[in-house]
Amino acid sequence: MGAESQVTLILGGVRSGKSRFAQELLPAEGRVVFVATAMVTDPEMAARVEAHRRRRPPGWHTVEAPLSPVEGLKGLPADWDGVLVDCLTLLTSNWLFNLKDAASALAAVRHELDRLFRWADENRTPLILVSNEVGLGVHPPTELGRHFQDVLGEVNQFAAARSDTVYLLVAGIPVTIKQAARQ
Repeated sequence: MGAESQVTLILGGVRSGKSRFAQELLPAEGRVVFVATAMVTDPEMAARVEAHRRRRPPGWHTVEAPLSPVEGLKGLPADWDGVLVDCLTLLTSNWLFNLKDAASALAAVRHELDRLFRWADENRTPLILVSNEVGLGVHPPTELGRHFQDVLGEVNQFAAARSDTVYLLVAGIPVTIKQAARQ
């Protein structure tokens, strides 16, 4: 790989198989960086993070970057077979909780994604992004929930517009939404 950056966005609902599918797109024995955006805040989240860790190939390099994937990638050697950011949902919620303002959170996440897309281009590294599709769910009953849904919807649209390929995972089955033209 590595001739040029390819960006893939994988969307889906909770427990739709997004992370598993994203991992399958990258070589299990390859030089892959997994960028984790989760912040462990309680025992249940710790268990989820540990389950994700166990499913990753043991040779992959993991960086924890809850607010800035590019900061997590700084200082790493070049020539990666791919970078997997899991997930934009948590990155967005981290910024929303940090800034307490939907417009500011959206601007911050867009800025971080711009930096990440530039990093992938400069390093000629395939980039896979995972995010929840929250627009198909229940309308949140709280103001914060509605702000989160709105911001993540905008983040997903921003990422999809910049991605070469977009998949929607439904019950573990990938549906191609946008496909890069083959050269």
